[in-house]
Amino acid sequence: MKITFLKWGTVSLALLVNAASATTVLAQDQSSSQSSPAAATPAPEPEKKADPSIAQRKENQQDRIANGVKSGQLTAGETANLEKKEAAINKETSTDRAANGGKLTSAEKAQVNRQQNQMSKQIYADKHNANTAHYGNNKVGQRRENQQDRIAQGIKSGQLTPGETAKLEKQQQGINKQVGSDRKANGGTLTASEKKQVNKEQNQASRNIYKKKHNAATQPNAKKP
Repeated sequence: MKITFLKWGTVSLALLVNAASATTVLAQDQSSSQSSPAAATPAPEPEKKADPSIAQRKENQQDRIANGVKSGQLTAGETANLEKKEAAINKETSTDRAANGGKLTSAEKAQVNRQQNQMSKQIYADKHNANTAHYGNNKVGQRRENQQDRIAQGIKSGQLTPGETAKLEKQQQGINKQVGSDRKANGGTLTASEKKQVNKEQNQASRNIYKKKHNAATQPNAKKP
């Protein structure tokens, strides 16, 4: 009887020790879970503001050029130069997309952005320098202004591509240069034959403007006329 009592007493003591150990471990687990942050949920990062897309920057530049043409802040020569550079950027972008399955790499996007930054600075400089388009209060000046207004509208609507605009403005630049030379040779006026010649050239320019505004070549944002 005595031996049996000691045996069962030893077993009971072991059970008590195991129960106490389990209670201690459970208490430690609960304590550690309460003291640590809730499952380490990371705070959401602030949303980054998206950079303007390549297409959006392109449209913004064209709008600024159109406004400069309309206001007379950009001469025909300045506009032709700006649009020639814009056409080169567009051609490079198109070539890169064709080589990459219709997309641009990060490096190519960065390159286009740098080029458009330079364009933006030049547009501002050209619009704020001393060179302006003076139309004059006469029929020749009025005709010239009308042509520039039509070109500006074509740029704004997307009907004229930068390449088309560069060609049209180069044509206007040639006419303007001729008029300036004729006026200088005649004490500031034009002879009747010179006016007739200018009108003939502007008729041809007018037809070119119409054709380029109504052909299949348009900017991505083009609106139907």
